[in-house]
Amino acid sequence: MTELDFDFLRILLQRRSGLFLSTEKRYLVESRLGMLCRRRGIAGIPALVSQLRLGPASELEAAVIEAMTTNETLFFRDRTPFDLFRDILLPEKLAANAQSRTLRIWCAAVSTGQEAYSIAMLLDEAADRLAGWSIEILGTDISIEVLDRARQGLYSQFEVQRGLPIQLLLKHFRQEGDKWRLSERIRGMVTLKPHNLLEPSQQLGQFDIIFCRNVLIYFDVPTKARVMAALAERLARNGAFILGAAETVIGITTTLVPDPQHRGIYRDASSNAQARRAPFPASSEPGGSPSAFKTART
Repeated sequence: MTELDFDFLRILLQRRSGLFLSTEKRYLVESRLGMLCRRRGIAGIPALVSQLRLGPASELEAAVIEAMTTNETLFFRDRTPFDLFRDILLPEKLAANAQSRTLRIWCAAVSTGQEAYSIAMLLDEAADRLAGWSIEILGTDISIEVLDRARQGLYSQFEVQRGLPIQLLLKHFRQEGDKWRLSERIRGMVTLKPHNLLEPSQQLGQFDIIFCRNVLIYFDVPTKARVMAALAERLARNGAFILGAAETVIGITTTLVPDPQHRGIYRDASSNAQARRAPFPASSEPGGSPSAFKTART
C-alpha cells in the first residue's frame, strides 16, 4: 500500500464515517482491508483503492467502513452508566414524564446490541413501575453487519460472561449449543436501525436519554464537536447524555455540560437542567413479573 493509497483511505474513512486514522494505524488498515480483499477476490489494497477511485461505489465503500469499524462492547460495560440510569435517570424521568407516560432512549452506537439489551433488562426489572408507559429503546449503528448480529441476540459463552450477572443470564437467555440466545421479549423491547452519526438525525425525533459511548474516541476534535452538537439537538428538554468512561465534553463543546451532581451525566447547557434524585432500589433477585409496559416502534 503506497502513501497515496493510505491517504486516500484515511480521507474516505474520515469523510464517510468520522473515523480518524493516524499514520500509526497503517498496520490496521493493511490487516483489515487485506482480509476484505481476500474475501472479495480483489488482488490487494492498491486494486481496492483503484475501484474506489472509479467513482461512487456505495456498496464497496460501505464494506470498507464496515471492515474498519471497531465493535468492541459487552453487557453492562463499565457498570457505572447503568447504575446512573437505574438509580438517577429513570426515577427522574418517571417524575418528569408522569403526564405523557412516555420514555425514549437512544443508544447511538449500539454495535452488537449489548448496551441496548442491558438497558432493556433494567427496564424489565422495573416493570411494575412502568405499567402503562410507552417505552422506546432505539439502537443505531453505522454497521449493518453488527445490527444483524444484534437482532439475532445470539452470543458466545465469552460474550455472556463479560459483565452479565448470572441471574440475568439464567432469566433472559437460553442455551443453544455453545451459544446463548437472548429472549424474544427482551429483544422486542429494542428497535434497531442503521444510522451514520455524521448524517442528519432529525427524523429520529427527540430522546429523554442518549447513550453515545466509546465511539467518539475514534474521531478528531472537530468531528467530535459536530457529532455532539447534533446529538444535543436530539435531547428532549432536561434530557441526559452519557458518554464513555474515557470521553468528555470539556474542551470540545459548550452545548453539553457535566451534571453538577452526578459525574458521568451530561446535560444540554441551554436547559439548565438539574437532576432530581429519587429512591429506586435495584432488584437483587433474578425473578420478577413479565414486562408490564409496551414498546413504541418507529
